Order: sequence, then C-alpha cells, then structure tokens
Amino acid sequence: MARENYLFTSESVSEGHPDKVCDRISDAVLDAFLAEEPEARVACETFATSGLVVIGGEVGLRDQEQLKNYMGRIGQIARDCIKDIGYEQEKFHWNTCHVLNFLHEQSAHIAQGVNAADNKDEGAGDQGIMFGYAVDETPELMPAPIQYSHAILRRLAEVRKSGAEPTLGPDAKSQLTVRYEGGKPVDVTSIVLSTQHLDEDMTSDDVRAVVEPYIREVLPSGWITEATKWWVNPTGKFVIGGPDGDAGLTGRKIIVDTYGGAAPHGGGAFSGKDPTKVDRSAAYAARYLAKNVVAAGLAKRCTIQLSYAIGVAEPLIYADTHGTAVVPEEAIEAAIGKAMDLTPRGIRTHLQLNRPIYQRTAAYGHFGREPEADGGFSWERTDLAAALKAEV
Repeated sequence: MARENYLFTSESVSEGHPDKVCDRISDAVLDAFLAEEPEARVACETFATSGLVVIGGEVGLRDQEQLKNYMGRIGQIARDCIKDIGYEQEKFHWNTCHVLNFLHEQSAHIAQGVNAADNKDEGAGDQGIMFGYAVDETPELMPAPIQYSHAILRRLAEVRKSGAEPTLGPDAKSQLTVRYEGGKPVDVTSIVLSTQHLDEDMTSDDVRAVVEPYIREVLPSGWITEATKWWVNPTGKFVIGGPDGDAGLTGRKIIVDTYGGAAPHGGGAFSGKDPTKVDRSAAYAARYLAKNVVAAGLAKRCTIQLSYAIGVAEPLIYADTHGTAVVPEEAIEAAIGKAMDLTPRGIRTHLQLNRPIYQRTAAYGHFGREPEADGGFSWERTDLAAALKAEV
C-alpha cells in the first residue's frame, strides 16, 4: 500500500542556470532548423563556461547544401538567447562572449537510413524507455513539489525582466518540501531559494525581503505556516552567476525537466533533439497519455511506460495506476493502444511536433504547462480523455 503521510522534496532551476542556458540555446537552434524545414534532423549540444559558448552536433536537411546558408546564423541565435535570459556580466555577456559553432551535417549513412524510413512504418531510431506521469494533486495534474518550485522561479523571472525587481539576477534555484496527509499535499515544511543578486551589498535577509512576497503569491493559500522553514541564499552572497560561476551543459537537468523525482525517468534528455528522436517525442506522448487517463477519471495517479526497440515502430505499453484505478490496468493499456498511434511518426502527427515550439520548453519544466495556440505544449491537452474512457 502506498504511503499517505510523508514529506517529498523537488527542486527547480531558473532559465539563467548554466545548464538551462545551454538547453535554451540547443532548443533555439532546433527551432531555427525546424522553421526552415519541418522534417529537419537535429541533435544539438551546447557547452558554456566563462566567456565561452561551444555548440556541436549534427544536422540533417533534405538539401544539405542549404545547411551552409544557415550555419552563419548559429552565433546570433546563441547571443539572442543569452541576451533574453539577461546576462550582461563582465565575464559572461551576450555581446562579448565567444561562440564557437561545430555543428556539422549528419552522417551520410545515418541520413540514408533516416530518409529510407520516411513512411508510415518508420521504426524507432534507437532502443529506449520513456515514462509519463500524472496525478490529481494540482490543477495541472502534476506533482505539487516540482510544479510550485517551477512557479516560484517563473514568477521571479517575470518581475526581474519587467524591471519591478532590478536587483535580481538570472541564475536561481528553488526547492520545496511538501507535506502530504492522506496522500494529498497540505503545506510546505521548508522553502529553499538561492538567487543571484546584482547588488553586492545585499544580505540574505535583504534578498528574502525581495522574494518572499512573490513566493507567498505563488503558493496555495495556507501552505506556508508558522512552522515553515525558510532558507534564502543560505550560503551568503550570490553575485557571480550563470556559466561564469559554473559550467553548463545541455541535458543535465532531466529530473527538473520532468516530475522532480516523483516518477521514473527513462534517462534520455530532451533539449536539442528533433521530434523523430523518441527520447523526446515518446516522453511527451507518455505524459499526454498519463494526463488523459487521470483527466478521464480512470485513475487518480498514473505512470505510463513506452519501450521501443531500434527499427521497430510499435512500442510496448505499461500502465501503473498505483492502486487508484477504477478499471483494470490491462484495460487502460489496451485503450491506449487503440486511442493513439504510438509509432514515432504517429506521435509526431498526433501531437504536431514538427514545429518550432521547443525553445519555450527549455526552462520551468516540459510538463504542467498550458497548451498554446501554435501547438506548443500540445502534449498537455486532455482531448484524448473521452476516447480512452470509451475504450475501457
């Protein structure tokens, strides 16, 4: 039997965290190529350190000659990302940092295999397991600790960029410990926030005075109590931030990107990968399915695993409802197989993933977001709930 009374902790990091700077640049490069060619194949990795950004990986276009025309744009794409995030530090400035571009065309042998697979029976490009998760403890059907950890940092970024709080810097981390009673979140026992600040004279108490009103605004009413412990910039000053303080790398925040440790993870990162790669697209599909199972009222909590074999189009489907289902889990698995084509091409078509919609996913979580009019976060829709319910 699942525990009902416990504490659970999740963390988030801001868009200015070194690893998130890299995720942002990799996804911006991906978007640029998808805008030019929806079937572009992209695997883009970014490394950032003091005064330097290095971009590498492979790009496949149907007309590889066009690739040369786009390569000159990569440096400006990176600078635009850094500028929007807000870095104008002496040793990490959008206008003065070095940007080295080592992207190259996709191997001819790999391209041959990919192009040959451009049909409805396209197999998976690699083996792998992907998980999706949903739970009814928040309106977004996300675990509360990660959802509100993201919300705190997103709100602080808003007031920083608007000019309302000019002393805040781009780099920040949040962490919430949530207390559960009867399996439901009821309050926060500790709040940890470390945020970069631009005024060197600010103390930890000064920083708390700035951020506390926004944290209280974001968290549900009554979740902060007299017993809640606050740890704001507990190590002291935090003036040097971003890649100037710590090196960053694409794909190192996969738990922040997903469920904050509340659910399994298959191990594959998302950013910089085009949607033909099931590490990304099937993880989105698994979240979509789990969310729709919960939205349909078939379970209060649901984990979906999709597992692929290289060259095989159809995955194996596993559903775990953690004892909360109103129908047999085997019936949910069968309904999923009927309600959605889970081949790599079927996922891309159903969720309309061949679009430049990925840069916005690079910070504050890939899940628990609002579906957008242009197809962004399409995997957060609940439009499959009725079909799933009808199948069981």
